[in-house]
Amino acid sequence: MTGTDLTKPPRTPSEEDFAAVQASPQFQELRNRLRRFVFPMTALFLTWYLSYVLLGAYAHDFMATEVVGNVNVGLLLGLGQFLSTFVITACYVRFANKELDPRAAAIRNYLEGERA
Repeated sequence: MTGTDLTKPPRTPSEEDFAAVQASPQFQELRNRLRRFVFPMTALFLTWYLSYVLLGAYAHDFMATEVVGNVNVGLLLGLGQFLSTFVITACYVRFANKELDPRAAAIRNYLEGERA
């Protein structure tokens, strides 16, 4: 590779290129991997959040149960909501770095690269 190759702008894909890539098995695999992570994780988090809200609305005695000093179950479950958000984010970042980003980069390189 020469010095001029590094300054050359990437090829601009056409609408036909995007349509072809969208129909490709590589893109379908990328989309399927994303969905297999996002949908179950979303369902799990929404179930966890809805459970917390319902417990807060209907299980006052349970949520008011003191665990240590003035710290009760409701407070711990509320803090658990924040913790679970950070855990899910960390899991997604790890998943994306390992599974999604390499595939997306390959597709982008194909679209922006020189093709005959």
